[in-house]
Amino acid sequence: MAERISSASWSNASNILMNHDFSDGLNYWYLNCCNGYVISASAGDQGGISMDSDQNYTVITERNECWQGLGQDITDRISIGFTYTVSAFVGVSGPSQESAEVKATLKLEYDDSATQYLFIGRTSVVKGSWEKLEATFSLSTVPNRAVFYLEGPAPGVDLLIKSVVINCSSPNNKKATHTEGCVSTEDENIIINPQFEDGLNNWFGRSCKIVLTDSMANGKIVPKFGKFFASAAERTQAWNGIQQEITGRVQRKLAYEMTALVRIYGNNVTSADVKATLWVQTPDLREQYIGIANVQATDTDWVTLQGKFLLNGSSSKVVLYLEGPPPGTDILVNTLVVKHAAKATPSTPLNNVAFGVNIIENSNLLDDTSGWFTLGDCTLTVKTESPLIVPPIARDSLGRHETLSGHYLLVTNRAQTWNGPAQVITEKLKLFVTYQVSAWVRIGSGSNRQQNVNVAISADNRWINGGQTEVSDNRWHDLNGSFRIEKQPSKVTVYIQGPASGIDLMVAGLQIFPVDRQARFTYLKTQTDKIRKREVTLKFSGLDSSSYPNTTVNVTQTRNDFQIGTCISRSNIDNEDFVNFLVKHFNWAVFRNELTWEVTEPQKGILNYKDADDLLSLCQKYNIQTRGHCIFWEMDKSVQQWIKSLNKKDLMTAVQNRLTGLLTRYKGKFNHYDVNNEMLHGSFYQDRLGKDIRANMFKTAHQLDSSATLFVNDYHIEDGCDTTSCPEKYIQHILDLLKQDAPVGGIGIQGHINSPIGPIVHSSLDKLGVFGLPIWFTELDVSSMNEHVRADDLEVMLREAYAHPAVEGIMLWGFWELLMCRENAHLVNAEGDINEAGKRFLALKQEWLSHTHGHVDEEGHFKFKGFYGTYDVEIVTPSKKIAKSFVLYKGDNSLVVPINL
Repeated sequence: MAERISSASWSNASNILMNHDFSDGLNYWYLNCCNGYVISASAGDQGGISMDSDQNYTVITERNECWQGLGQDITDRISIGFTYTVSAFVGVSGPSQESAEVKATLKLEYDDSATQYLFIGRTSVVKGSWEKLEATFSLSTVPNRAVFYLEGPAPGVDLLIKSVVINCSSPNNKKATHTEGCVSTEDENIIINPQFEDGLNNWFGRSCKIVLTDSMANGKIVPKFGKFFASAAERTQAWNGIQQEITGRVQRKLAYEMTALVRIYGNNVTSADVKATLWVQTPDLREQYIGIANVQATDTDWVTLQGKFLLNGSSSKVVLYLEGPPPGTDILVNTLVVKHAAKATPSTPLNNVAFGVNIIENSNLLDDTSGWFTLGDCTLTVKTESPLIVPPIARDSLGRHETLSGHYLLVTNRAQTWNGPAQVITEKLKLFVTYQVSAWVRIGSGSNRQQNVNVAISADNRWINGGQTEVSDNRWHDLNGSFRIEKQPSKVTVYIQGPASGIDLMVAGLQIFPVDRQARFTYLKTQTDKIRKREVTLKFSGLDSSSYPNTTVNVTQTRNDFQIGTCISRSNIDNEDFVNFLVKHFNWAVFRNELTWEVTEPQKGILNYKDADDLLSLCQKYNIQTRGHCIFWEMDKSVQQWIKSLNKKDLMTAVQNRLTGLLTRYKGKFNHYDVNNEMLHGSFYQDRLGKDIRANMFKTAHQLDSSATLFVNDYHIEDGCDTTSCPEKYIQHILDLLKQDAPVGGIGIQGHINSPIGPIVHSSLDKLGVFGLPIWFTELDVSSMNEHVRADDLEVMLREAYAHPAVEGIMLWGFWELLMCRENAHLVNAEGDINEAGKRFLALKQEWLSHTHGHVDEEGHFKFKGFYGTYDVEIVTPSKKIAKSFVLYKGDNSLVVPINL
């Protein structure tokens, strides 16, 4: 490789060629099987060559092949994916040659493959004159060696070269100012020709036609920026669209942000989703599809499509494309930018929050209906004889609290389900504060079925669920929930709604108040010590009692036996930083989609277990235990098309084949299985194969792999926001399976939760704990734009789980930014920085390890109370040092560990 030189050695700071004007003779240049010399500008005509020139130039002579010429090694001065512009002044000379063709070529050498020659450009040169050869090139793969050549004229014709410049253009077509190769900087757009100023250069259709235009629809559609926009037309599939290859211009483990202006046109479609997707081919030819962004586009105006992405591993090819609308609908693109994502502005903790203060005016109705109004067509009156105490869950949060008045709102003449009492609470709300919702609700007679009652929040017409419950008989029911607002609204209204029209609604003691989470954490620490710790007595022998005061004991817990795991995907493990965090901080893993039937058999009979095998191998290598998610998925949207097309008999056969194939292949390798995911929310298999199919799935799975614990698994069990999956309905669902002898071994609560409230979560766990089965949070994630609030949310869930005796483990649904299903849920930023939520997670894990030290007492004992798990003990006597390990299991009595010294 040629040595690097400073920009002072170049006449053009961005020219990657050294000695480009031959002022230093032929230094740095390579004569390819020919001869050559430099003629200085002051030397005049030499050797019979008459070429007026005010600069030095080189004569390449004794050429016996057209490929012979002048070259320079540029291996360490080029980068893949960037565009390089070649500009060279060339001429020819020969006794009978009037004109000739001069070419620029790149010779590329790779390991274990043939040398490649990349044609760059050419020009025709007339004898006796100088011509300018201009061309561009870029590389998509990194060569071991790259040599730039000028060549081309026929044998015997001399090649003349006056000056050669190769400039590196950055991806947004700005000239680079770097002196050592072309390096992407944070503010550069890696998309070439982003506003189509260079026509459709670098843009291609993804199995469709792309057209450049300045207007459409008789001038009704014009660019918002620049002069042109592109249209992806003649689309026959939803995935057809416009694309650009960005291989080499994106780096792995860096976060990128994409912004595009898009709209749609044609086929009588007025609105449709437009998606940005990244197609990645890895060096081993695996394909990955990474969703970047999605927006509802219209035919009336340009909209912004925006999102972020991250490449974990090495790639041989990367293509960004737009897709989504139905076939026949054009995708229009005005501009598209991809830049290195800026670092997020650090969040600030919340201050000056009035915890426990109800923001509802006249909540006790002592001033009749003052502060209240009707939403829709209904009538409000105040009545008496409602409960005098706040609901139990609110009492857990509020502590000592004044009694209620016994007054309630009676809502009559309701014309719609959403009719009910309302208040405007805009000025009373604080952003990022978590509010608990509590009320007593009741319905009037006239309904023979359960009715849903909901506290709803309307923030600038955006509906937020504040909690709901089902009411079925003539008594008061407690309603619990929570909400949080993170973007400043202009108007916020709270209202109570839900029963069918014509049914009276009664509401008493509505409370909406900020929750003091720290007070709850103090309580949970005490509860945790009661259920997760045990007394230990280290009993020493073989040592003279006089040595006890001089014998020190250091106890260190190396592992807590409470299981904490995370979701992982195949693409994640190409990022070594991700793997390092995984191995260091988690002892369980669950695969996001790699084990689902939709992924392992997308087409009938075509099985794909490679990604699942790769993940399982990684977990086995690092002794990480695994959950199998999932054997079946009851939701219709998660069932592949070929399954939907089967008749009942063939579907039953396919179900049996799935069970046999999966559980035989992985027998003994997965500790848990989610047998049929989300049965409270979906019923695909039950609708087609009958009610018994669910229990039969459990029975067959147990027969095929009796070592695995079989789980039910569903969402919104714990948060009070979904009456479909409230704890009571989950309990009934489990009871129905057990009555059919289904070997249900564990209860999965997914835990995709918003603004969690500890007492609400605890209440759900208490109700489900009646089975005596292990409860796991199987897919836990929390989300907030403020990482301090996100940390609080996460601490709520982790502490509630750890402080409850029925919970045996937690699986986070990911931890790394851009590798999770939910935004603003990550613990580690895309490029590896641990944020406040991640720091809180690690602090809790450290808090749940017991460490102590001291001296042996006069009885030869050392006593302490520690969390269940594995311990190392170091004993230092006046004459020796001894190490011992032991495991502290759950038990009622003190564990005695004998240590013979």
